[in-house]
Amino acid sequence: MRRVKVSNNVIRRMPRYLRKLDELAGHGINRISSSELGEQLGLTPSQIRQDFSCFGEFGQQGYGYNVHALREQIAAILGMDRGLNAVLIGVGNIGRALMDNFCFSAWGCNLLAAFDVNPELIGREFNGIHIYSMDDLAEYLKEHPTDLAVLTVPKESAIAVTDILTRNGIGAIWNFTNVDITGPNSSLIVENLHFSDSLLSLSYFISERKDEEAARAARVERQKNSSKK
Repeated sequence: MRRVKVSNNVIRRMPRYLRKLDELAGHGINRISSSELGEQLGLTPSQIRQDFSCFGEFGQQGYGYNVHALREQIAAILGMDRGLNAVLIGVGNIGRALMDNFCFSAWGCNLLAAFDVNPELIGREFNGIHIYSMDDLAEYLKEHPTDLAVLTVPKESAIAVTDILTRNGIGAIWNFTNVDITGPNSSLIVENLHFSDSLLSLSYFISERKDEEAARAARVERQKNSSKK
């Protein structure tokens, strides 16, 4: 596998390939062509081949792709074999939901600890993850090599907590605060998640469908009226 600079769009498609390959493997499918994979994902075969060519040659002409081998190669591209270490900051509703329901280890990430300011949470454990005081964060990060922070604090605290994290060696943040926390010249790697973006994108497509249905109905009505004349 070679690692080169690729477009953000290509990177965003790689997890989709991974999920689809997991699904195929779960159904006992061992081989798939780019045409079949494209059909299932709504992509063209050439797009799939171009995406994979950014990292090497994974398929074989006349054979297609070995599902298990391709899955392992994409997992390596996405860093799932690196054993990344993470801490979670903010054990509120979103933080607790992630601790309860999201399997970090399944995606190659070790959730080491959580931090909060609530004295009722400090010292407790959820799913084997100990909750520390925010006052202990800097010292903890000095003693435990950590690759990324999962940020689920209230948005009012997002910038201040980010400053603490970056001052203590955190270079990447998975950000659920609904606040964009990095500028264009920052070296900090941030994945800003906005739930509203997904909802509004869905709203757009629903509106588009309703407009198309209304336009079709109007055309049918005009044709009916025209035939009566």
